[in-house]
Amino acid sequence: MSETHRNILVTSALPYANGPIHIGHLVEYIQTDIWVRFQKLHGQTCYYVCADDAHGTPIMLRAQQEGITPEALISRSSRQHKGDFAGFLINFDNYYSTHSPENQAIVEKIYIRLQAQGYVHTKTIEQAYDPEKGIFLPDRFIRGTCPRCKAEDQYGDNCEACGATYSPTELINPVSAISGATPITKESEHFFISLADFEPMLKKWISSGTLQPAVERKLQEWFETGLQSWDISRDAPYFGFEIPEQPGKYFYVWLDAPVGYIASFKNLCDREGIDFDTYWDKDSKAELYHFIGKDIIYFHSLFWPAMLSGSGFRKPSAVFVHGFLTVDGQKMSKSRGTFITASSYLKHLNPEYLRYYFAAKLGSGVDDIDLNLEDFSQRVNADLVGKVVNIASRCAGFISKRFQGRLAPQLHDSELYQAFIGEGDAIAKAYEQREYSHAVREIMALADRANQYIDHHKPWVIAKQEGQEAQLQAICTQGLNLFRVLMGYLQPILPKMTNQVEDFLDAAVVWQPEPLLDSFIHTFKPLMTRLQPQQIEAMLETSKAEQREIEQAATQQPKAAANSAEKSVAPLKPIVDYDTFAQTDLRIAEIIQAELVEGADKLLRLTLNVGEENTCNVFAGIRQAYPDPKVLEGKLTVMVANLAPRKMRFGVSEGMVLAAGPGGENIFLLSPDAGAMPGMQVK
Repeated sequence: MSETHRNILVTSALPYANGPIHIGHLVEYIQTDIWVRFQKLHGQTCYYVCADDAHGTPIMLRAQQEGITPEALISRSSRQHKGDFAGFLINFDNYYSTHSPENQAIVEKIYIRLQAQGYVHTKTIEQAYDPEKGIFLPDRFIRGTCPRCKAEDQYGDNCEACGATYSPTELINPVSAISGATPITKESEHFFISLADFEPMLKKWISSGTLQPAVERKLQEWFETGLQSWDISRDAPYFGFEIPEQPGKYFYVWLDAPVGYIASFKNLCDREGIDFDTYWDKDSKAELYHFIGKDIIYFHSLFWPAMLSGSGFRKPSAVFVHGFLTVDGQKMSKSRGTFITASSYLKHLNPEYLRYYFAAKLGSGVDDIDLNLEDFSQRVNADLVGKVVNIASRCAGFISKRFQGRLAPQLHDSELYQAFIGEGDAIAKAYEQREYSHAVREIMALADRANQYIDHHKPWVIAKQEGQEAQLQAICTQGLNLFRVLMGYLQPILPKMTNQVEDFLDAAVVWQPEPLLDSFIHTFKPLMTRLQPQQIEAMLETSKAEQREIEQAATQQPKAAANSAEKSVAPLKPIVDYDTFAQTDLRIAEIIQAELVEGADKLLRLTLNVGEENTCNVFAGIRQAYPDPKVLEGKLTVMVANLAPRKMRFGVSEGMVLAAGPGGENIFLLSPDAGAMPGMQVK
């Protein structure tokens, strides 16, 4: 490998902020994290940034459905996403959000520059409109019968049954997925960027080696059919950034989402004093790489470089595209439990099992990869436990028991050790080219040689022979040093186990190290346990249960409302005058935390944000209606903020939240409309 120092900025696609991370997503983030760790291991300055994609109609509608603000929804998603990524050892240098001041400032700068160059134009278009909700409908929010194969309940832009694509106006019996109303057609003025203006630049950039050959061929097809103008605006109501001097017009999420790469890095630069222009100036010599899935090639290979070029920023050095994940040869399935979220996996399995398995499957192409659960178990057990960890476990005991943990002053076979070191350059080349499966094959071949060495010299036999202590110590020292070399090569894939090995050997694990001699090691502890079939079964059952909970939560409120309608309505209380009522201070409150109260059958403890510096605690008798209190976290409700604190057996209650219903299971927290914020007064 060349020792030339490099400045590198790496990104992964931004996960959407209205759902959990699942193992299909993790193909990309694990692939990227391995590459970044490899670069850092070799001394390169390499930053890895990402962010939540936080804007758009789905975010707005999801927040309305849950009775919370979009800000509360994306804040909750951010916490969940960060936890999932950390669980899988994804080491971002910065993880941010597109709903940020940095992103808004850069988006507006790009738009103004594009406008000044004459790249932005307006056009009146016809769109589907929901007359009940008063909202323009994205294609994915229109459902109907496919005009080609007549399959029912298909999206407004493509049919999942036959694969046909079409416009929403061609759909038979279309309905709004939001309200069920029949959409009408309504005109609106939209803002466009003409991609045809950038065609010469894009063709030159694409043919310069920035894309994989298969991706380049796909883009050539789009050039042949002609590049269309790109609609960059959406009408209110919309959750996003309003276009400057255009009231009621918002930037389309796909315009501000990739700008999130720049904004996340800008946030990191401002925090750590990094020179932003070194990486994003149009004349930058730094390297910029995007790792993405093949479903978003169009945006990253046409729209994105056009935006950057037209607004004075540099273009990516390369876009690395990967395929999708299947499980046991099929699309991930909720009913079979193979739609596996990061959190359900982590409840049962070691994250490095999956990191290793993906690495063993991944190459530099765009082919899909399959998680075959039987092969997954066998490969983890055979390779990681049976080969790699086995080397250390076979040698460490002798060093600890017979030599008080001291390694020999010299190797038993220095030629073999140098052969292992000599393979480092080929393995490094495979990592650099994202040919992880090739790197893994080379490493496991070395692991086989190390085990063959131990089998040949049989330290367990030598240990029984008198006068062979020096040879025993040298053989076991040799084995542990070969193991250390292998862990250096596996470090980008197995960072957690690497840390455990460093503690065990009391030495750093590095790439192509000098031998570790005449030094002390600690007592060996198991570094990785065998993967058992029942662990995989438990994970699948957890996935199924998780989906059932989601489905039940979606239907729980309508059913409860129907049940409560059957109850008799409580009589009105005596009339009070206005002045008396006006003394009650009602405020919007965000539920930061909701938890069970030990020893109380009816109470939940709610931690509320009412716009003040400090939060307040309220005990609410709603436990039967909300047996899983975590579903309340992030929601907005209404509370009596000036109620005198009440000392209870479980603590002090500092207010009262408002709810409707007769009680028990049939009680419903009040929620404000979208747009309300914590601390707002209800009047």
